[in-house]
Amino acid sequence: MELAYIPSPSRGVLYLGPIPLRGYAFCIIIGVFVAVWLGNKRWIARGGQSGTVADIAVWAVPFGLVGGRLYHVITDYELYFSKGRDWVDAFKVWEGGLGIWGAIALGALGAWIGARRRGVPMPAYADAVAPGIALAQAIGRWGNWFNQELYGRETHLPWALHITSAEGGRVPGYYHPTFLYESLWCVGVALLVIWADRRFRLGHGRAFALYVAAYCVGRGWIEYMRVDDAHHILGLRLNDWTALVVFLLAVTYIVVSSRKRPGREAVVEPGAPGAPADSATEDGTGTGSGTEDGTGTDRGTEDGSDSATESEGAAEDVVEPRKGEAESAEKS
Repeated sequence: MELAYIPSPSRGVLYLGPIPLRGYAFCIIIGVFVAVWLGNKRWIARGGQSGTVADIAVWAVPFGLVGGRLYHVITDYELYFSKGRDWVDAFKVWEGGLGIWGAIALGALGAWIGARRRGVPMPAYADAVAPGIALAQAIGRWGNWFNQELYGRETHLPWALHITSAEGGRVPGYYHPTFLYESLWCVGVALLVIWADRRFRLGHGRAFALYVAAYCVGRGWIEYMRVDDAHHILGLRLNDWTALVVFLLAVTYIVVSSRKRPGREAVVEPGAPGAPADSATEDGTGTGSGTEDGTGTDRGTEDGSDSATESEGAAEDVVEPRKGEAESAEKS
């Protein structure tokens, strides 16, 4: 008899009359709201306008859902198009099955469209929403708990997940709660990105790249624990290879971007309250108002000189000659 374990819900859907209320869908929706809320706070702190993140999310979220579903259907096509399967099930998103790789890829395309229409730089927007996306993933993973899916190997640890459903080839028993492992990992990734962004003033998409790289590290070992059916290449699951490739791309981007465009964007949204009228340079210095990374309008202060004192001195140099000219005129 197991003394401690994580119970699975008896069902993943409740009915409000004829309307089904699915736990999986609720987790996705709550995650989206958290991502937009935190992204909006970070965007305002960077000098952007309130509401911009939500406006762009209107494009990013639908694209992300479609991309996530496409990746899942393509990589697990046999679940929908093999003999005895119904291809209509490929459209039943509420039953689970969203690939994060496709969601991020197509969601980024939607965000790019929204950012272009709004007139804001896509890398700056991505940096602002990165921790929120990680938290959205942390919340969304609990949808797998409601569906009793994507668990790991059998275990008898105190935090084992008790699977009770026998549908879809499941074998009731106690398994590693990989959904919980990934949820906690994503919370850690969000905190890491927030800390690193404050500590190192990440800009030009590097905060987003850090989120991608950190998530891939966790997804690699968590994916290795899962026991659900998956395609294998050279003994590794397809998602492990995807995580490895994406990790290398993210790290490469961080290194190259930090060399080519160091610092952080001084202006993230032209026309926002407090944004400088003139364009600022990419290294974070400019002629406008101060930004989150501490750069400001006093260029003289940055190089150790006092511009105000210099201006007063220049004014005195102009006044003194004129004063002498006036005295000379009185004597004549």
